Amino acid sequence: MFLERSQTYLRLRPKPVDSDSDSFDEDSAGGPRSASREKKPLTPEKAEQRARNVLLHQLARGAKSKHQLRKILEQREIPSEIAERVLERFDEVGLIDDEAFAETIVNSRLNFKGLAKSSIKRELAEKGVESFIVEAATAEITSETEFEVAKNLAAKRYRQVAHLEKAARDRRLAGYLGRKGYSSNIVFAAIRHAQNVYEQNLDS
Repeated sequence: MFLERSQTYLRLRPKPVDSDSDSFDEDSAGGPRSASREKKPLTPEKAEQRARNVLLHQLARGAKSKHQLRKILEQREIPSEIAERVLERFDEVGLIDDEAFAETIVNSRLNFKGLAKSSIKRELAEKGVESFIVEAATAEITSETEFEVAKNLAAKRYRQVAHLEKAARDRRLAGYLGRKGYSSNIVFAAIRHAQNVYEQNLDS
């Protein structure tokens, strides 16, 4: 029900709670406009409502870690005690779930981008996911898994560089796999495998 209410809110797109469009504007009355007019601080109730609105909007755009959302609330100048209260509430109802977020990142980066385990762990850490969650989410990525992914990447890229001299070809492939985070052992084993597959296809 909470998620349904959240989705309803996003469709309705209500007026921001900190809008001061109903405040007196001296320009409209023909008087001078104050250059130093201070913005009225939000009441705790309005700050909390604004925090909820910000989180719902951000989560509608895509999954984010709790740390990322906390930083966004800081940028919106939401008081820390209010931000933490709202974050905890979203966590309780499952709208924020760092474990599910980490699993999504792992699946995406491994299967669609072909990143190595080290690169995935680094990205999750940069997004503020706690280390024990990162370790659990990446636990099933073994060296054998990485080698299979690296072999497929190398075989696909090999066709694009097959016309080059061996030294240049190997350098291009090694750089490509290295940027994805693979160790040198896996990199050169994957390149050898790609070369063998390519040559076998030529002979067949």
